[in-house]
Amino acid sequence: MTTLQIGDADIIVFTDGSSRGNPGPGGYGVVTIYKDSTGVVLIDELGGREDVTTNNRMELKAVIEGIKNFEGYYAKLEDYTYHIYLDSSYVLNGLTKWVKGWKRNGWVTGAKEEVKNQDLWKELDALQTQYNLKLVHIKGHAGITGNERCDEIATDFADNKKVDLYTGTATNYSISLLDILNIRATAEALSKKKKSSSSAKAYSYVSLVEGKIYTDSDWKTCEARVKGKSGVRFKKSLSAEDEKTIVKDFLSNNS
Repeated sequence: MTTLQIGDADIIVFTDGSSRGNPGPGGYGVVTIYKDSTGVVLIDELGGREDVTTNNRMELKAVIEGIKNFEGYYAKLEDYTYHIYLDSSYVLNGLTKWVKGWKRNGWVTGAKEEVKNQDLWKELDALQTQYNLKLVHIKGHAGITGNERCDEIATDFADNKKVDLYTGTATNYSISLLDILNIRATAEALSKKKKSSSSAKAYSYVSLVEGKIYTDSDWKTCEARVKGKSGVRFKKSLSAEDEKTIVKDFLSNNS
């Protein structure tokens, strides 16, 4: 990835979702970057919460609200392109791979089960049909400024904290526009991290067994829990933030 560019017909959207308990209280966060009719760069922060929800629902809600934020703002929104940066493989795969099959099969999965979060998927699919969406999958909790701010908004809403959402010019925003748009350095840092992660000392070992998350300080304990069992997932984390990302990924693909 390189520095993101904002053309006159571009809308940049960062999104993230969070849930405490999965299901439990949750929130979503959105940061949008766009131009007004005079070419001034503007930023809108969006967010909200639900008392009982899942991480996947909040990820979906974030993308939906990011798109709907511009309905009525531009005279011909269909002429604009949304560049949506998200860390949810669930939303990405759903929109790019699964939704056509779900619709064809009457919103039933290949396993003959009703599609979860069907109400939100139908709404998002309708928006995708109406508008030009370009989805870009990014790494969560990796220092990408727009994503980190979305995560902060989402978790604060999930925790029912007071959240001050910004709407205004990019020049008055508390975060540098350059920091939001230039994510090349982050990508390079991630590449170096991947090369060294296999030999790095573990912060913890995260496992998902029968729908429940476990974190162990040593591999022996984790191995005893997962060995010989089908349908389990496990992974080494390198830091508290890395552990949080792994837990989120495991839960996202389990709800």
